[in-house]
Amino acid sequence: MTTTTTGTSRRGRSEIKRHAILDAAQELFLTAGFKSTSVDAIAARAGVSKRTVYDHFGDKENILSTIVERLTDGVLVTVAAALADEMPTGCDLRAGLLAFVRRVAVEALPSTDYLQYRNLVNAASGGSRILGPKYSTPMELFIERMAQFAEEGAIRTDTPHRAAEHFIALTILLVQDTVDASAASAGDVIDSILVDGVDAFLRAYT
Repeated sequence: MTTTTTGTSRRGRSEIKRHAILDAAQELFLTAGFKSTSVDAIAARAGVSKRTVYDHFGDKENILSTIVERLTDGVLVTVAAALADEMPTGCDLRAGLLAFVRRVAVEALPSTDYLQYRNLVNAASGGSRILGPKYSTPMELFIERMAQFAEEGAIRTDTPHRAAEHFIALTILLVQDTVDASAASAGDVIDSILVDGVDAFLRAYT
């Protein structure tokens, strides 16, 4: 076996172990909670040594952030596409915001990745939402668009991040807190919440 082949084989085994650690940790974080899950338990579930876990990730917090990043990839694609398609430069503000949030509600909220992400963040934070930068890439995209709206004069704010947080609280988070987005009968209720939320945001920021 050549040196190159040996190195490739080792990298392949290392990647398999890495995925096994992440899968084991995700399952344990969701069932037992982040604080109650030990590195020993993750190693045992993944079938690797504790040293291997530390070699790959350093600590439990880094495992969590890696899992969350993995789960947000699909949500990020949906949010980025919705921003580009529904809120281009010069769009009608109300129509654009409503189309954007409707699309996110339909495509992202019921997805398995998003539900796992939400449950994982709640399990890791004792029920409170984590808003740190490593968990908020989709939110960062939306904040950028809010900043552009402010520069265009479409909304009035000196703090685009706060405007973005208010918008999400009035729409997406309110849907999360009050409706099962996957329920077949939830469509009309969700849309009513989204319309009211967009209109409340516009009253405050325009």
